[in-house]
Amino acid sequence: MGSLRDKTMPYKTAPLGARVIAITSGKGGVGKSNLVVNVAVELVRRGHRVAIFDADLGMANAEVILGLVPRYTLYDYLFNNKEIKDILEVSPQGVYLISGGSGSVELANLDLSARKRLNDGLQELDRLFDFVLVDTGAGISKTVLGFVAAAEEVLVVLTPEPTSLTDAYGLIKVLSKYHVHDQIMVVVNRAGNEKEARKTYQTMETTAKRFLQVQLTYLGFIPDDNTVVQAVKRQQPFILMAPGSVASQGVIRIVNKLLLGQEEEPRGIHSFFGKLMRLFG
Repeated sequence: MGSLRDKTMPYKTAPLGARVIAITSGKGGVGKSNLVVNVAVELVRRGHRVAIFDADLGMANAEVILGLVPRYTLYDYLFNNKEIKDILEVSPQGVYLISGGSGSVELANLDLSARKRLNDGLQELDRLFDFVLVDTGAGISKTVLGFVAAAEEVLVVLTPEPTSLTDAYGLIKVLSKYHVHDQIMVVVNRAGNEKEARKTYQTMETTAKRFLQVQLTYLGFIPDDNTVVQAVKRQQPFILMAPGSVASQGVIRIVNKLLLGQEEEPRGIHSFFGKLMRLFG
């Protein structure tokens, strides 16, 4: 559907800010971006206005799954005098996207003028969206931790693989050590069945309770499903390509719990970017 240059922007009448959720992982390859896109599509299906901020700079996984080729990116907004409406792309599924671009934007190294433009301009997203899903990179780099720390909520994606568990625990340990978040949502992806998913989560929860000052919340799991692979090849969200699949049903259950846990007064995208700039300062 392209950019919003000639399109009417979505408008949210509610005075509350957007609910900003950072979705992250301890390692790459766990299906994080796929989860972000499909959760976003399901939220839109339920009548919410949703944007994805692709903060996995240089990877552009979300836009590939949505079948988008953004004309402009965050770089163009910061340095080429583009407006928010220019860099916001809308997918055929009704999900909006801000592309992080090719990795040429290092938020940790922005000068004062660029930081002010980012902080001032993106507050416009508060009146446009109910949810902003921040798709971070994987691991514990300064950039990833900055995005996670700035968000009001954080969701960690992991798989039953031992390396994924180890890396996810390492990420949660860092978040706990620096008191970034005392509550963290967890989704288990590519589980063989519900028993394996719960066992994976319980292993993480038990270790976290014993050694860390953090409370984990089990949001659900996505079963290992070949439908997901086929949907990625077609550049389609699997929840639309195969709504009856076990993976799609997993997303629906996750969104159900996500909406049940909704805060009454989210702090919004302006608060998110203001905190982000302070963290990178």
